[in-house]
Amino acid sequence: MIPELGHLALILALALAVALAVLPWAGPARPDWGATARPLALGQFLMLSLSFLILEYAFLSDDFSVAAVASNSNSQLPAFYKFCALWGAHEGSLLLWMWLLAAWTLAVAWGSRSLPPLLAARTLAALGGISSGFLLFSLLTSNPFARELPDVPMEGQDLNPLLQDFALAVHPPLLYAGYLGFAVPFALVVATLVCRQPLDAAWARWLKPWVAVSWALLGAGICLGSWWAYYELGWGGWWFWDPVENASLMPWLSGTALLHCLVAGEKRGSFGVWTALLALITFVLTLCGTFLVRSGVLVSVHAFANDPSRGVFLLWFLAL
Repeated sequence: MIPELGHLALILALALAVALAVLPWAGPARPDWGATARPLALGQFLMLSLSFLILEYAFLSDDFSVAAVASNSNSQLPAFYKFCALWGAHEGSLLLWMWLLAAWTLAVAWGSRSLPPLLAARTLAALGGISSGFLLFSLLTSNPFARELPDVPMEGQDLNPLLQDFALAVHPPLLYAGYLGFAVPFALVVATLVCRQPLDAAWARWLKPWVAVSWALLGAGICLGSWWAYYELGWGGWWFWDPVENASLMPWLSGTALLHCLVAGEKRGSFGVWTALLALITFVLTLCGTFLVRSGVLVSVHAFANDPSRGVFLLWFLAL
């Protein structure tokens, strides 16, 4: 029954994300709708936190009726690795991804009070639209609470031995946090263009800390991943150079250019158009990386999924 509560929390998070994506676009005619953006962001975060905690409980309590637990854990696995095993496969890592996106959305809700109310509400709405897409992806193709019923296995299959390392606790969360942080400049640029706000120095000043933190997190995740590959494989370290790892490097490079433009724009009031373009490109590159990892289009030790339906869904989402 407890896993069903986690599934229900995911459904409620989707409902809140859709409301967040829709209501703030009402504009000046309905300012009360725009005012719902921050409570909706909080509600979405709480529902995803509940879902995340319930799946962690399933791993820690060896609930092998849950397919994700049966495939990636067993009763002899140390508790530390049971905890980290949640994001050791596609379904659980997608839940971590959505939780981190909700955390960034909540941070924007808290940190956007200096923005014009309409611009802040529509920035949160753009983030709500991104969350809606990933929540739909999870519920329709990658349910982390899918059950192994009625044939519940007595024992799980264990976590991949190559993942039984301390780096598993740090590398994926760092990488995902950096990836998803770039959703914030994307959302602000979308809202700014719709609201026809100027791309001036004050705008760049508000945006720069979000980009800097995301860039630093992604860079730290990439460095940790390369270090993990080198000490796992010896001097070769060829995992760092596979297509999936290179996919994480591309948004970091465009994010570096974005950060440079923001610094220059804050000082000289220039590069507004370049900043907007790079913010869009960087987030699109993060979605491309997600598609490569989770679609099965590339063969890699880092690729999660081989289900064509997942790849098609992500391709449509990327196109949108």
